[in-house]
Amino acid sequence: MRTSVVGGHAVLSAVGEIDMATLPVLHNALVRHVQQNLGETVVLDVDGVSSCDDAGLGVLLGCAGTAREGGGDLVVVCSAGPLRERLARTGFDRAIQVATTIATAVTQ
Repeated sequence: MRTSVVGGHAVLSAVGEIDMATLPVLHNALVRHVQQNLGETVVLDVDGVSSCDDAGLGVLLGCAGTAREGGGDLVVVCSAGPLRERLARTGFDRAIQVATTIATAVTQ
């Protein structure tokens, strides 16, 4: 997990697989990221993620809810490939904004 600031927005970048083994690390990092930026839109870049199971999608949805309760939001960056298709197929992209680039995510 790597954090950065792009266009005034906090960006958390994830790499590898999001599954039961890595879920606690993602959850802790994302919750901390959202809490440190309450009231703002935070960005999760998953372009470096090769796969994400259902539990991972659930964590992302839960963290988006936490961000929204605090007056902010969560935007996921996923440019293309199987993970982007999964986000569309599951309807995830109807619940959470999925941008194709970090630049797009921070300007919307």
